[in-house]
Amino acid sequence: MDSYIFIDIETVAEKPSFNSLSPARKLLWMKKITTARSKGPSVPCIKNDFLYQEKAGIFAEFSQVICISMGHLFHKSGQWFFRTKSFAGRDEKKILDEFSKQCSQYISNLNRQKFVGHNIKEFDFPFLARRMIIQGISLPIAFKIAGKKPWEIKHLIDTLELWKFGDYKNYISLNLLSEILGVPSPKDEMDGSAVHRVYWGEGNLEKIRLYCEKDVFTTAKVFYKLNQIELPQLLQVSSV
Repeated sequence: MDSYIFIDIETVAEKPSFNSLSPARKLLWMKKITTARSKGPSVPCIKNDFLYQEKAGIFAEFSQVICISMGHLFHKSGQWFFRTKSFAGRDEKKILDEFSKQCSQYISNLNRQKFVGHNIKEFDFPFLARRMIIQGISLPIAFKIAGKKPWEIKHLIDTLELWKFGDYKNYISLNLLSEILGVPSPKDEMDGSAVHRVYWGEGNLEKIRLYCEKDVFTTAKVFYKLNQIELPQLLQVSSV
């Protein structure tokens, strides 16, 4: 039987503002964002600092991982549990190193152990792999996906991909998907656009960790809903 590990990450810009960057990084950022914007819909000119705070967190070259949350469903003593575990802090290298060791220690059979996330194939896994390389951390076997064919990465299950049903033009956020499936939304106190402010402005890592863990649990509920599997009624949720 397959076991599922649900995962989500939170990222922020490497610096609190555009003006905090070195002259070389400023120039490289402007080139990067200009190229990215030229490939998408035309948008009005936005001040560098606002654009940096809004967008830098999605580019692995200009941001950092501040939280990785994992969760899994298990049965014990006649009761069902959903347990989450997070790696969070201001030392990205430590976060990635601890997460990498956890993956190497407990995840060995990729034919049976699956990672599940929303947009995990296009964002979470590539982002984590890039940041591990930047920080000089060995990639766990599950992250050695560069150049792999689709049938070689079956250990990655993407709820975004499941909802597409083969329609590669369609994109849907976890927030919207959970809403239409009748799953309570995780966006009760904040959303992804607020992470930069909460981290750099408020320094509230605990709030970000809880937000990330809620996304993990929501992803799990969406995954089971998409597979038309009912979650146990008596489900205890806990965080390690």
